[in-house]
Amino acid sequence: MSTPLDFNALVSVIEQTHRHFQQQAVKAVNVSLTVRNWLVGYYIVEFEQFGNERALYGEKLIAKLAERVSAKGLGVTNLKHCRLFYKTYPDLREIVHHHFGAALPLPIRRTASDELEAANFKSIEKSQTPSDELQTAHHLAKSDRYYHDLLERASFSHLAELLKIEDATKRTFYELIILKTTPSVRELKRQIDTLAFERVGLSANAATATDDLLKKIIPEQAEHAIKNIYTFEFLGLRADGLLEEQDLESAILNHLQAFIQELGIGFCFEYRQRRILIDDEYYFIDLVFYHRILKCHVIIELKIDAFKQEHLGQLNTYVAYYNAEVKHSDDNPAIGILLCTEKGPKLVEYATAGMDNQLFVSKYLLQLPSKETLEHFIQHEIASWK
Repeated sequence: MSTPLDFNALVSVIEQTHRHFQQQAVKAVNVSLTVRNWLVGYYIVEFEQFGNERALYGEKLIAKLAERVSAKGLGVTNLKHCRLFYKTYPDLREIVHHHFGAALPLPIRRTASDELEAANFKSIEKSQTPSDELQTAHHLAKSDRYYHDLLERASFSHLAELLKIEDATKRTFYELIILKTTPSVRELKRQIDTLAFERVGLSANAATATDDLLKKIIPEQAEHAIKNIYTFEFLGLRADGLLEEQDLESAILNHLQAFIQELGIGFCFEYRQRRILIDDEYYFIDLVFYHRILKCHVIIELKIDAFKQEHLGQLNTYVAYYNAEVKHSDDNPAIGILLCTEKGPKLVEYATAGMDNQLFVSKYLLQLPSKETLEHFIQHEIASWK
């Protein structure tokens, strides 16, 4: 006779069930998006090589496709990613064909040379340790099981980071990190940026260094795995939902937009959650105004924690982007305002990097809201939220 569930056990089993199916849903979406992008890249390359009209489009093919294809998220940049994805991972064809071939609008063709190469493939043996694999995988052709697992565990955002790595051995190293630890995209980028591959290679004991590295990587949570630009565009969701802002941040931004405009000192609202592209990565600016008196853009960033130096660095990046990519010749340099919701030494920070015109700096100090005014607004909003 089974023991009846108590209330805590009921809560636990419901949460476990939710997590299980959430993970399955995330996996299904990520796999579908990755396969779509691989196929898009395949079709583009096929057309470039065998299309009847390939000479007519030439290098303008991607731009023409971006104009004609109505699917959300397949602009010039992402089409280039798809093309590069296929050319970097042509060996995914067997997995794609086996699992999705019946639904494809075009056949997956294999040349005689492809078949000959496939006949010589050797699998990565399961008996190897993680450190053995990380050191020797690049000497072996990768099995269908390897690619199947990579397809399931790596979102396209992970793969987009791998596409930036030209060296195949180095790329394989980070593929295996994904297979062994399923890191978040941010964690993967951190490992790449901190030269994990090079550090392991320079270690006196590569196996120990690899094992130490793998133990320090925290696996990605399912609820975070779906929060990326590719997935949201693939599902046709609104772009302003990409950041999954906390309710407090959203409420303050809603009021802040109206608050700034009501100050009546030249602010003209332009954007909320302005999406910009820097080095093939999307960023979002909370609020953008144009000041008709100062003749410059005013960029406002809200952080729901205390002031940190990296917040100011991020804001200065946005200011620099606007000065380089958006500012007209008759505009003054953009201004950044950083707002932090927690009390600290710099609840409000004005970014004036690069402004060497003292007359202009003095003028903007008169035209912009005072720091005290903005601090009062933020503190009032936090108090009213409680």
